[in-house]
Amino acid sequence: MSESDRPAFDARAFIRTLPQSPGVYRMLDASGTVIYVGKARNLKRRVSSYFTRQAHNAKTQSMVAQVADMQIAVTHTEAEALILENNLIKELRPRYNVLLRDDKSYPYIHLSTHQRFPRLSFHRGGRQGQGRYFGPFPSASAVRETLNHLQKVFPVRQCRDSFFENRSRPCLQYQIERCTAPCVGYVSEEDYARDVRHVEMFLDGDSNRVIDELVARMERASENLAFEEAARLRDRIAALRTIQERQYVAGAKGDVDVVACRIREAVACVQVFVIRNGTNLGNRTFFPRVPDATDAGEVLYAFIARHYLGGGAPQELIVSDDIEDREVLEEALSGDAGHRVRISPRVRGERRRWLDLALSNADHALSARMSTQASMDRRFEDLQDGLALDAIPERIECFDISHTQGEATVASCVVFNREGPAKSDYRRFNIEGIEGGDDYAAMRQALERRYLRVKRGEAPVPDLLLIDGGRGQLAQAVAVLGEIQLDDEITIVGISKGPRRRPGEEVLYIAGREGEYRLAPDAPGLHLLQQVRDEAHRFAITGHRGRRGRKRTHSVLEDIPGLGPKRRQALLKQFGGLRGVRRAGVEDLARVQGINRALAERIHETLNG
Repeated sequence: MSESDRPAFDARAFIRTLPQSPGVYRMLDASGTVIYVGKARNLKRRVSSYFTRQAHNAKTQSMVAQVADMQIAVTHTEAEALILENNLIKELRPRYNVLLRDDKSYPYIHLSTHQRFPRLSFHRGGRQGQGRYFGPFPSASAVRETLNHLQKVFPVRQCRDSFFENRSRPCLQYQIERCTAPCVGYVSEEDYARDVRHVEMFLDGDSNRVIDELVARMERASENLAFEEAARLRDRIAALRTIQERQYVAGAKGDVDVVACRIREAVACVQVFVIRNGTNLGNRTFFPRVPDATDAGEVLYAFIARHYLGGGAPQELIVSDDIEDREVLEEALSGDAGHRVRISPRVRGERRRWLDLALSNADHALSARMSTQASMDRRFEDLQDGLALDAIPERIECFDISHTQGEATVASCVVFNREGPAKSDYRRFNIEGIEGGDDYAAMRQALERRYLRVKRGEAPVPDLLLIDGGRGQLAQAVAVLGEIQLDDEITIVGISKGPRRRPGEEVLYIAGREGEYRLAPDAPGLHLLQQVRDEAHRFAITGHRGRRGRKRTHSVLEDIPGLGPKRRQALLKQFGGLRGVRRAGVEDLARVQGINRALAERIHETLNG
């Protein structure tokens, strides 16, 4: 049914069918797209409120004017409705809901306590696996910094199991005293288990007990004249006390997140400080997408639901503004986390000072964001002027190709909008079935894969397509988009370095126009294109290096005739990995069980020939 054939929405008739029960409602526009998802304690009363004559703010008026249909889902409780609402918003991303731009989950530290020699590692995602999870941490860098500190104090292994199980000699971490080499039996299970227990105590916030035990061990070592051991323990204690001083939060007990929101000119910033067992793990900044006329309480409600449901909330959330339906949100969070969660909008003393600090950080982040936004707006406007475009482009996509002599070819697609890089829309394409080093064929394959999806409506249509290359690559893009029938909708621009290959001397080619374009070296529009191109280049190179590394690691030995899985395993274990196998001579290779001299020569020739 076309939009013009769709009957007008009869709100009164719809409301008459609604139960007075908790549930979730969805508003759809004339195209059938969900534009808003909400939850209600009483569906009939809540939906009715949108269609009464009472005054609504501009956001609600605009939203209701577009409603062409509504759908509901009845639930048993309001808390159940909140969880369903949260899941639908994450899935559908409706235009009039508050949306998190970065929905990436918090990272954790994982300790594989189920293993004989447990491993400490970075973890992101669900926590269904065995072992213990510590966190969440506000950023990946906070996890890596903590792991780095832990390794200096408690030499617990951080290597992958595949690496650990294939060692025949200690690795560099042992040489620099950051691991006790359990892989080759240099430490007893009992001593290793003691270090693991200390790691758990420290991450549980009981670092004072760890220090007391280390002090007692240092004194015993000194009494026994084991001065080297005493000095080693002394250094551990000093490092641990330094970490304590840096991270201690006065007045904070248990697990607490401080969540503060500031809104300025329809731009919202949410600042989260993460405190676990009196330790400040750092802060994280979010810029959720908010409709006009949304207040801080609405933003906090939506943020907390999206951010913590399904990810585990701490025992307390200190918030900067009061939240409507706070009790319902607490009930849903508590059921999800498996412990009571309290939301505190009014705090005093030291906790108030932490809230003020979070608000101050939100203010600074918001100012920086708006300054960056103004700069980005100038760049987009200057690009329109410089290239004589009909309108300011709202979405730019750029492609680049990376390979090493035709090996492991990867194409990148990066996306920029008026807010900067849209990293969740970035894509990489592993190029297959072409002659190695044929950049034109690689570009063609990437463009076809991307824009067939765009044509099917699975991704937005960009306003401007930037190709890193000259007329040849531009011709490939024009041909592909012409075949897909998108060439009339997208401005296609090629960018190549000038004769001297200096920044600021780039040459631009625009599909359908004669000649070349050059923008002034200090033109904001040129700076935008340079930034987009360089980001596509970076994204392609990192993808290519990863693919090349995986391919070389997994396939080189597999390609050698006569070298089956058991022999490959024996080689890797004997020499500590592929690098060690490559460095070994023929005589060394031939000493490995199952490897005769002819096979050793074949291995050596393959890896070093």
